[in-house]
Amino acid sequence: MPALLFSDDFDAPELNGENWLPCYLPHWSSWEASQARYKIRDGYLRLVVEDDQQPWCPEFDCGVRVSNLQTGHWSGPVGSRAGQHRFNQDLTVREAIPPRRLFLPHYCRLEMRARASLNPWNLAALWLIGFEDEPHCSGEITLFEVFGRNVEPDAVKIGRGIKKIHDPKLTTELDEASVPIAVGDWHVYAMDWTPEGIDFLVDGTIVTRTRQSPDYPMQLMLNLYDLPGDEDRSQALTATFDIDYVKAWGS
Repeated sequence: MPALLFSDDFDAPELNGENWLPCYLPHWSSWEASQARYKIRDGYLRLVVEDDQQPWCPEFDCGVRVSNLQTGHWSGPVGSRAGQHRFNQDLTVREAIPPRRLFLPHYCRLEMRARASLNPWNLAALWLIGFEDEPHCSGEITLFEVFGRNVEPDAVKIGRGIKKIHDPKLTTELDEASVPIAVGDWHVYAMDWTPEGIDFLVDGTIVTRTRQSPDYPMQLMLNLYDLPGDEDRSQALTATFDIDYVKAWGS
């Protein structure tokens, strides 16, 4: 029987600081600018992006606003180009944030029970990134990636798979096929990550398999984005990403 490595069912009134850092890649911006907006209520976590929330890194990520929880952090000194998830070649570390290793699995079974209510310009996701204290350890495992524009009443396109990022040993292998579920209802999204590959499951059924696998510790990134665009937002709903639990098992 695999051992329980990580569990958060969000039953406590406050966020568990031993599990999560409530920020988004703060080294490329600042701790203050990258802070998440969230609520814990009725036994679940709700990520939100609120009206007064500012873009987290406007110089390099346009007007993207995001509320994110992550289970680790690493970056180089201020002024260096070393840091997790380097999405723009001109990025430099702006604020010294101490390294944190809260939960960095290296192979596991990972599950999330969640639901989402999204506008077309929103994105809800759970993904893993390499801790990246070694530069090549930068790949991404996407467990759940839903753009609001891909949501239908009884079906949704869910991104799941592997993204190469800067790892020379990986090839981007992403499945975005539609799954016949209502993403606004509670469902269980899971993956079995092994040295041979990764199985991705929805409600216990395998929907995607890869034949490659990142071979280094990775941290969880759980987030809700508000993406810039020219859509008419006059009838916007309040976007939410609700998580009932996140759990992981392994040896």
